[in-house]
Amino acid sequence: MNTKKFTILHSNDMHGDFLAEVQGQKGELIGGLALLSGYINKVRQKEENVLYVISGDMVQGSLIDSEYKGISTMEIMNYLAPDVVTLGNHEVDYGLPHLLFLEKMANFPIVNANLYIKKYHRRLMRPYIIIKKAGFDILFTGIITEKIMDSINQDKLIGSFVTLSEASNEVGRITDAYKNDDIDLTILLTHIGYESDIELAKLLKPEWGVDMIIGGHSHTILEKPAKINNILIAQAGVGTNQIGRFDIVVDDDTNSIVEYKWKLIPINDQLAEPDKALTGYIDSYKKEVDRKYQTLVCKFSKKLTHPQREIETSLGNLIADTFAEIAECDAMLVGAGSIRVKEMGPMVTLGDLMACFPYDDSLNRFTIKGSQLKKIFNHIMRLANRDGEGECYQVNSGVKAVYNDSKSELESLAVKGQLVEDSKDYTVCLQGYHVNSGADYLNISEKELRESGKSKVVSTSAQSVLEEYLKNHQNISKELEGRLVYKK
Repeated sequence: MNTKKFTILHSNDMHGDFLAEVQGQKGELIGGLALLSGYINKVRQKEENVLYVISGDMVQGSLIDSEYKGISTMEIMNYLAPDVVTLGNHEVDYGLPHLLFLEKMANFPIVNANLYIKKYHRRLMRPYIIIKKAGFDILFTGIITEKIMDSINQDKLIGSFVTLSEASNEVGRITDAYKNDDIDLTILLTHIGYESDIELAKLLKPEWGVDMIIGGHSHTILEKPAKINNILIAQAGVGTNQIGRFDIVVDDDTNSIVEYKWKLIPINDQLAEPDKALTGYIDSYKKEVDRKYQTLVCKFSKKLTHPQREIETSLGNLIADTFAEIAECDAMLVGAGSIRVKEMGPMVTLGDLMACFPYDDSLNRFTIKGSQLKKIFNHIMRLANRDGEGECYQVNSGVKAVYNDSKSELESLAVKGQLVEDSKDYTVCLQGYHVNSGADYLNISEKELRESGKSKVVSTSAQSVLEEYLKNHQNISKELEGRLVYKK
């Protein structure tokens, strides 16, 4: 038996998490790319055959990243020198042309098999790569989440085979065409969420020879990898506070993993020394950003939080109420995922605000019937949407929606203390992203939203609205009010 040991380190959903944080009674430094790089360097020096891979969402989520539109992130990723990465949905946040620019900046391969230029039926990115290591050939390919289409749905040239069935077929196309007898290991990098990874593994034919799925998007923390259809499935949470590590033994004769160990390793200053070169490089960006964004915007009366996107939060209430006031609407729906921090305040700088709400977008008001408003809430509050992968919302004061999980239905919806009537008109305000994606996320199409003829762009910049409001309202406090109620 001809075997070889490999160490595979993996990250996902790093979201520009550049800086270490001090945590715990001992004041340990936790996370940050400099410590992460220090650990990766340490493993590369100690182990013989090391691969480092990233399963999407390197960009978006930090002030440094958004200020430089991902350019800073790609330059810093070049320091980490991953062996291969795949696309996440946030890689497209700055637009398709900019994604292609970022891809040219990368000193590492970015693989994706199911994003196509529709007219020419040509893949947009490199569909696979075969890495030769210690005399073994390892094939990597990548699959993207359906959310990729939301970011570029204005570009009619771009299409994607995004259902799980289509995604599995794309994996089959790659392995059928390129997986010969010399391929010893086949690894699928995905950005579709842990539960979808499990479903995808069930669809993959054994003949295709996929050995591992290393995923992202759902920010899942695991105690151990799943094993479905003889395929190992792992993910490494979110950010840079931890990294996944596989130590595997591969048999060259059977092209299979015959032994493996996996750990989710916390990144701290007890584990490795920070990469000094990378620390200096990140600091050069941080100084520029700090100089611009350390201006104090306002002070809250207390810290506001946003611990989960699936529930009502005090920070979400503030943002929804702010937008509702300027939009003069009955219902304001703010994408909970557009709030990118778990807490903010009491002191709020411009940098804090931009890190919290980095997506600048329009605010759009529509007049719809009460029956349509109920349909929206019935869709967004359903249990299946609250799985870590769905698109959830924060709503304004005056809205109270009660959803019955056991009956799988909206039990009641009230606006300003009055139950919503099916035939009555109501105004609803949405971010532009959610207007474009209304059919999927809200169960109402843009055409249906505009049918009354009473639509209006309230603001072209939600970010500016929020900044101006906070500048002029000091000592704000928000509480949980039971705006969104879920009954068992």
